[in-house]
Amino acid sequence: MTDAVSGGDPYLIISSDCHAGLPTEEYRPYLESRFHRDFDDFLAGQGRRREEMTRLGVRNEAFADKWFHDNEEGLRGGWDTAQRLKELDGDGVAAEVVFPDADAVDSRTAAPFGVGLGLSGDQDPELGMAGARAHNRWLADFVSARPERHCGVALLPITGEVSEAVAEVHRAKESGLGALMIPAMWVDKEPYHDRRYDPVWAAAAECGMPVLTHSGAAPREDYGDHLGIYVSEVTWWPARPLWFLLWSGVFERHPALRFGVAESGCWWLPNLLWFMDRLYLGAHGGKKLSPFQELKRPPHEYLDRQIFVCATNTKRRELAQRYEIGVDNILWGSDFPHPEGTWPDTRAWLRRTFHDIPVAETRRMLGLAAAEVFGFDTAKLAPLARRIGPSPADLGQPADQAAVEASWARSRETGRHWLTGEDFPTLGVTR
Repeated sequence: MTDAVSGGDPYLIISSDCHAGLPTEEYRPYLESRFHRDFDDFLAGQGRRREEMTRLGVRNEAFADKWFHDNEEGLRGGWDTAQRLKELDGDGVAAEVVFPDADAVDSRTAAPFGVGLGLSGDQDPELGMAGARAHNRWLADFVSARPERHCGVALLPITGEVSEAVAEVHRAKESGLGALMIPAMWVDKEPYHDRRYDPVWAAAAECGMPVLTHSGAAPREDYGDHLGIYVSEVTWWPARPLWFLLWSGVFERHPALRFGVAESGCWWLPNLLWFMDRLYLGAHGGKKLSPFQELKRPPHEYLDRQIFVCATNTKRRELAQRYEIGVDNILWGSDFPHPEGTWPDTRAWLRRTFHDIPVAETRRMLGLAAAEVFGFDTAKLAPLARRIGPSPADLGQPADQAAVEASWARSRETGRHWLTGEDFPTLGVTR
């Protein structure tokens, strides 16, 4: 897909990371009746879970009170379609990818049985799938009002029965959902290099549904009261499946599969990619290792072909690394309606962050790359983008881009510096 708009036209912005979910008790009509008693038990424990979050410092009482007071109307957009569209328009966001759990402060919109952002391999398999299906049913209804603006992410607890997971992939696709979120942690279940998951990867590829992990799950019982440990590791867990899938040949066996890591930044990717490429290409530190038989190409080629990062609230430091990561591999996200996101000040955030980034690259990271990954119809979104989207001038980007392009020329030329002939004289030789 090419960018046919002129340099000064408004941006078509697609947030690759937003959230929606019903107030938890309202999921009951979407849950099979045989699980209603278990659901009542789950609801009864919500207060205790909130108290524990406060004790551990995950929930700040004073912040929570102010957040809900200041944003009461907008936060209804977590489940109210009309309010949501109003908030998206105000932020200049034409379309979005919709993950679960609208409330990231009090967890009052948690999917049944905690299978939202806390989706993990330690959930009861039967209850986990029941809760996922309930959320997926509601989400399909939610996005159906304006399907051109929403890509709903179905919850998929694949560590349970694989045949049920495959069936849910197809059911979710038929219902109008467009992507899949799998557990970031498998706990005591089989890791993602296990061939038992191949039917899931095949189904996702067949249905054209990207598979994603999202930050949230972590072994909190390991951390005690030390919140800093949790914060330091919470973005590592959703990234971990990436190298399990890559080194075990999943991307080689399933070349149509797309995989993404959401709300974990992308600051960690350049060093990881450098390290993995060097191992595969025969750097000195990896010479004693056996050949990586599952891979037919270096890791960076799989990244560019099949992997992306939903880099929520993309930071200046990450943009400075974009030629190592790959501009088309970075998908910006607003994280609406979470307080760690850019809403309701997205326009100001974008100006502070992208003011000196070339317009053509900005268009890719703010929307066009996400449109390709998640299958948005840019022609349908174009009139809306022209009405609500901020322009390059609104982001502080000059009309004459020559100086901006020149300022980044050296970084662009250097790119993935470890792939130069000086580092690997035999780079052109097929393994």
